[in-house]
Amino acid sequence: MKENVSEFLMRRLSEWGVKRIFGYPGDGINGIMGALDRASDKIDFIQVRHEEMAAFMACAHAKFTGEVGVCLATSGPGAIHLLNGLYDAKLDHQPVVAIVGQQKRAALGGNYQQEVDLISLFKDVAHEYVHMVSTPAQMRHIVDRAMRIAQVERNVCCIIVPNDIQEMDAEKPPREHGTIHSGIGYKAPRVAPRAEDLQRAADALNTGSKVAILAGAGALNATSEVIEVADLLGAGIAKALLGKAAVPDNLPFVTGSIGLLGTKPSYDMMMRCDTLLMIGSSFPYSEFLPEEGHARGVQIDINGRMLSIRYPMEVNLVGDSSETLKLLIPLLKRKKDRDWRNRIERNVARWWKTMEARAMESANPINPQRVFWELSPRLPDNCILTCDSGSSANWYSRDLKIRQGMMASLSGGLATMGPGVPYAISAKFAHPDRVVIAMVGDGAMQMNGLNELITIGKYWKRWSNPRLVVMVLNNRDLNQVTWEQRAMEGDPKFEASQELPDFPYARYAELIGLQGIFVDQPEELGNAWDNALSANRPVVLEVCADPDVPPLPPHITFKQARAYMSAILHGDPDSAGIIRQSIKQIFA
Repeated sequence: MKENVSEFLMRRLSEWGVKRIFGYPGDGINGIMGALDRASDKIDFIQVRHEEMAAFMACAHAKFTGEVGVCLATSGPGAIHLLNGLYDAKLDHQPVVAIVGQQKRAALGGNYQQEVDLISLFKDVAHEYVHMVSTPAQMRHIVDRAMRIAQVERNVCCIIVPNDIQEMDAEKPPREHGTIHSGIGYKAPRVAPRAEDLQRAADALNTGSKVAILAGAGALNATSEVIEVADLLGAGIAKALLGKAAVPDNLPFVTGSIGLLGTKPSYDMMMRCDTLLMIGSSFPYSEFLPEEGHARGVQIDINGRMLSIRYPMEVNLVGDSSETLKLLIPLLKRKKDRDWRNRIERNVARWWKTMEARAMESANPINPQRVFWELSPRLPDNCILTCDSGSSANWYSRDLKIRQGMMASLSGGLATMGPGVPYAISAKFAHPDRVVIAMVGDGAMQMNGLNELITIGKYWKRWSNPRLVVMVLNNRDLNQVTWEQRAMEGDPKFEASQELPDFPYARYAELIGLQGIFVDQPEELGNAWDNALSANRPVVLEVCADPDVPPLPPHITFKQARAYMSAILHGDPDSAGIIRQSIKQIFA
């Protein structure tokens, strides 16, 4: 039987290796949905609750598999809804292809219902490739180019398919002038720097006596190489948030996260090092890197655009982190003087004791740090962690000791609210045998998470291992922004914008067939985590957390301290609680 254009689209995507599409239906893509139904033996359609979630899931699929994530939305409003999740993929350099419908070609330019200039709309987020199929013979090369460019550029591409095109007969492009005959297939090349540049990098690193390493998402597949380099150079390893799983936290020279959500050992190491080696990271905050001129710099990144934009590097190496480090290691000399390394390890050991002391301080009713501290030793082998933006990201970055073999991610470059639960769902589809844990604040849960619990309820019985835990910090406060208002602006908590309505998250989970666990006593946390992680179905673990526990930065500036005092003096409604908890945390 003759294929139509939509059926050809599904077949071509399948030939590219696409096995799953996240999306939501609409009349602008009826032809594509019909073809998806007929191709259901090859491509699995995952129905989300909102198109933004489809884009988040496509991004997470790329993060947790290395494959192209694909999302699908109808014309007009459906296409618009994709944007936030697509920007999440763009800013975190993930290969995603968005397929969107459009009105019939004859209606375009006529102010038709749901007519949106989609090429202009997607021109920024999918700037590497966004095109509309205007004739059936185009579909072949547009799919091929979108899939290939998404992988080559590690970015978002967009295919726009008008409604009438979807139902037309598929056409092979004729062999004549003005046509394109494309093919499928792409394998990433082996990218490595030139020998002379590697030698220059080695000379700089061998000369340094206090080497600091910053590892990001680009180092996720270079764990053993990063550890070997750190051992040779006597260096410590700090991690950007997207690189949390790059090296395990149980190594004594791993200083943990860096930045406002980072650790004091990472801050101290960066302020005192004389050489910085940055591997696969675009960490943006210069105040947490060495002062310009105080350290020599070597950077490794697969994308030459990202070199030397955070710190003026002496040597810039374009290459895959693993391949580059393998070539660099034979050129490095093992440092005999281990004073710098020993100092880092002492700082790290003290820091973990400090974090435990802070986590175990009493709060009203539960210290949020303790929630993560109790989880850390209970993390199942090879589990996958997702986190949302908000104060939960502070404790995720500092209190969890990740082990080798685990995976973890959140929204890095965009730092948007809402991806924690859809990320977890996507991870579960990609790795149904692994335990997945989402750590979400109540603000993000009310924004997106509650609806996606319905998606979990719809699909969880398909997973070979049903264990998926969504932990909700219920503090009835948009806590991260509340603290930013205090510490950055000097303003008291603005209750009208910051207070959240209470919601029975655990009870809601029970209503839709999941398990709900409610905790409001700190001594119950350990058993709650044990029960959640051993349940025979997905679990919502609701923890009543104290919003007054401050997410202390690794270094408190005079400006921050002055702003904090200003917030208190201007009548912060929670002054008594935040003063009490701040004193406890500082002394701990």
